[in-house]
Amino acid sequence: MADVVTVPDAQSLSRTRLQRHQWLHNLGRAARTGRGAFGLSLMSFVVLVAVIGPLVAPYSSTDFVTLPFSQPSHANLLGGDLLGRDVLSRVLEGGWELLLMALCATAFGVIVGGIAGISAAYLRGHADGIIMRSVDVILAFPQLVFALLLVSIVGPKVWLIVLAVGVSHAPQVARVLRAATLDISERDFVKAIELEGVSPARVMAREILPNLVTPLMVETGLRLTYSIVIMAGLNYLGFGIPPPAPGWGLMIYENQIGLASNLWGVVAPSVLIALLTIGTNTFTDAIARVSLGIERREELTLLSPDLGLVNR
Repeated sequence: MADVVTVPDAQSLSRTRLQRHQWLHNLGRAARTGRGAFGLSLMSFVVLVAVIGPLVAPYSSTDFVTLPFSQPSHANLLGGDLLGRDVLSRVLEGGWELLLMALCATAFGVIVGGIAGISAAYLRGHADGIIMRSVDVILAFPQLVFALLLVSIVGPKVWLIVLAVGVSHAPQVARVLRAATLDISERDFVKAIELEGVSPARVMAREILPNLVTPLMVETGLRLTYSIVIMAGLNYLGFGIPPPAPGWGLMIYENQIGLASNLWGVVAPSVLIALLTIGTNTFTDAIARVSLGIERREELTLLSPDLGLVNR
């Protein structure tokens, strides 16, 4: 009986060591799948446009170089916008700020939500009740409405937009990681560390967090998609980066009145936003599928020598 009791400890410790560096392996496996390669290609294309675009734009995004809503020509490949500025130049220069703000908001939301969810599940008791009730209050507001509420009170400042979108992500991340942590915290390797008198903070950081790599990666991809859509929506509504600075959401709003004359002022930024969100979602789905398959194989591999579940 003594040998049987010690087997799960060895399995749990082996699983923990495997998962500490699993995220790089999962990303590589996901990128090699058809779904992952497609999503990563779309993401890479849009990111390349946003990053390299300002360096290759033919004109300044604020220069008046043609007639308002002029048709595409050799001098202006995508025509002019409502003020006669070059649409191509504004598209090329209008994406990097959106991407940077979306990344910052996603990182903030995942970090805050992760800390809240892991702490609530591991500490339990009053801490769990207070944290999750606070999460429920924020979840009562739709994400875009919550961001609009904060921005309309203080004003369309870049730091506030990032903060508002990040805070709106934290509750969803907290709920997902709380559910995952409830399972991890009952594992044998966690109980063994607790018996050694290790502080809760070290247990959560060194034993529980490395085993949450898969849900963290999936949530990060999903939250990034929502960040892009919400920030583009705020920009469309006039709460983003103020004009005359280019922004894909702002371009859609400004040029929608001239669709009959030159549709590229609306179509070009809309297509880039759509490609970015589709690519991010597709790649995130590939990561989730690969991670789930890897976890199942690891469980069978670890259990098979002792329980005979897999015969090799």
